[in-house]
Amino acid sequence: MTSGAAERLHPRERLLTTAERLFYERGIHTVGVEQLVAEAEVTRATFYRHFAGKEGLVLAYLRERDARVKRAVAAVRSAHRGRDAVLGIMDVVGRTVTRPGFRGCGFINAAAEYPDPDHPVRSCVAEHREWFRGVLREAAREAGHREPDRLARALVLLRDGAMVSGHLDGPRDAVAALRQAVLELLDAG
Repeated sequence: MTSGAAERLHPRERLLTTAERLFYERGIHTVGVEQLVAEAEVTRATFYRHFAGKEGLVLAYLRERDARVKRAVAAVRSAHRGRDAVLGIMDVVGRTVTRPGFRGCGFINAAAEYPDPDHPVRSCVAEHREWFRGVLREAAREAGHREPDRLARALVLLRDGAMVSGHLDGPRDAVAALRQAVLELLDAG
């Protein structure tokens, strides 16, 4: 972030933008508060005025990611129902995987750094996943799939695999395999 761009953003937004970049590029636990405040060009006092601590910033970072995914899915849902909605939502996953600088799913990455299932970060990740599964379940129901819950669970599994494969094996193959598997599941139901 350039100094001019940093000055135009509110300090809280600078902290979130910086956290988004650093947490995603380097991992949450490797980034300290000192690095965050230095790169966001805010004081330590400003950091603590907006966040109770680093964990508060981590949760805000995940909530921002959650809101971004929800906006993308809402755009698909406003234009499509049923089978087309399922395909459109999974295309959102495909576009994510092919984004420059893609390093896997921010939620999966965060969950890997917070192994305690009762930790607030893991709860935030679980809430996002349950919402996503629910959206897919509803679209599968609209598509007339005979087992919408089972399909939704399989689609989340495919999404997770595409996120990991897109980072480790390359996005083109991951997106092609994802699309083919989604079509096969839809056609089987």
